[in-house]
Amino acid sequence: MNRKITIGITGSIGSGKSEFTKIAENSGFPVLRADDISKEFLANDPVVKKQVIKKFGKESYLNKIPNKKYLAEVVFNNPIKLRELERILHPLVIKEIEIKKKEIFRKHNIFFVESALIYEADLENIFDFVVLITADREVRLQRKLSQGMTEEDFIKREMNQIPDEEKRKRADFIFQNNGTIEELHSKFNLLLTLLSIKK
Repeated sequence: MNRKITIGITGSIGSGKSEFTKIAENSGFPVLRADDISKEFLANDPVVKKQVIKKFGKESYLNKIPNKKYLAEVVFNNPIKLRELERILHPLVIKEIEIKKKEIFRKHNIFFVESALIYEADLENIFDFVVLITADREVRLQRKLSQGMTEEDFIKREMNQIPDEEKRKRADFIFQNNGTIEELHSKFNLLLTLLSIKK
């Protein structure tokens, strides 16, 4: 297969998009995670550091390391602040994905990008297909609670994401993930079949 395909993986908090991405990675496909790219810029880009400190205060960094707890409290309690942080990071993330895409396509025909905010950040145009991973709210909540997140934090993060109903209208493929990892693996294999992709 010679066509080059970029596949975005998205989903609300606790949906299992990271697990789906891991399956892609373990199947030998190159994977990028938008969240990791954001963290990299936040931690290491001097221009980003300067902008973040200007917008959110010196408490944003402790010993030159991002104060994630402080930043999370600020942005997830204030949608305006969250948008401000996104305006700093999202253009850089998009640019980095485009750079990595060119590098990856020298050796591979397919690559996956995990991003919780494909629609929120207007990233969908950089993908050939977007896969939405969904799960019932109670299932998603229980997953995050079992990982140590509080219900309050879950609600705050959920409120800053576009509802699944809207994402469903825009996604190319939708996979329900209320079950086991094995079932999710089967859905990943189904995606490959639907797109005529071989491992």
